[in-house]
Amino acid sequence: MSVRIVTDSTCDLPPETIARYNIRVVPLYINVGKQGYLDGGDITRQEFYQKLPSFPEHPTTAAPSPLKFRAVYDALADEGATHVLSIHISSALSAVFDTAQVGARETTSVPVTVFDSRQLSLGTGFLVERAAQLAAQGHEVGEILPVLNDQIKRSRVFAALDTLEFLKRSGRMNRFIAGFGNFIQLKPILTMYDGNPGAERVRTRERAIERVLEMLADAGAIERVAILHTHAHARVAELREKAAHLLPSEDVPAVDITPVIGAHIGPGAVGFAVVSKSKG
Repeated sequence: MSVRIVTDSTCDLPPETIARYNIRVVPLYINVGKQGYLDGGDITRQEFYQKLPSFPEHPTTAAPSPLKFRAVYDALADEGATHVLSIHISSALSAVFDTAQVGARETTSVPVTVFDSRQLSLGTGFLVERAAQLAAQGHEVGEILPVLNDQIKRSRVFAALDTLEFLKRSGRMNRFIAGFGNFIQLKPILTMYDGNPGAERVRTRERAIERVLEMLADAGAIERVAILHTHAHARVAELREKAAHLLPSEDVPAVDITPVIGAHIGPGAVGFAVVSKSKG
């Protein structure tokens, strides 16, 4: 059996991982006024974050159509896939999972299983990579899914935002609360665990970093970890230094979060994607 893995561009996996496991990535869309971009293709992450504060209209994002997914599934069937496992950003955050399901129902060339990662960014990406590793070893979808569900229970993503401004611009929070929060220097901390997005608010940037470090410590023994940020290289260096006693001895990658997510949280965010070790 040949199981092929599909995901979307919010997974934040590095190109070398995608190439190594022959993962198929379906891009989302970023729209700025009448100008449309394919996430991960038409605009670099550096360009996007540099332009984000001064875009004449705030960017909006959109999921691919079911037809796009069906075309990918059919192409994989033509390449010899006997089953497709399509893993996507949490359905609590995006319509991608729903449109992939429609595309899967319309696909007759190959069986397709659409899986809700219940995560975002590398929280999803680590699941996709694990699925691809198992598929490469010859495992069937029925053997892969329990492994993914176990990993979901051990996966967390959390990040401190630099400002409430972009949540306000994107319509993700009440404008009055956003303005009041900026006035008294509130710093939001966004969290994601098992399909449940959450938020905390602290008073200063320093306290926000302290809280992120507390969350990292609470994760316990670490199986996988990466630093996530939105074009915040100086803050990454600061966070890496302060978290050194909590991180594995090997090099911990730092990943610039996809603009599809960055459009809502803005530049300057920094945090972690963590998979805790199994207690069993």
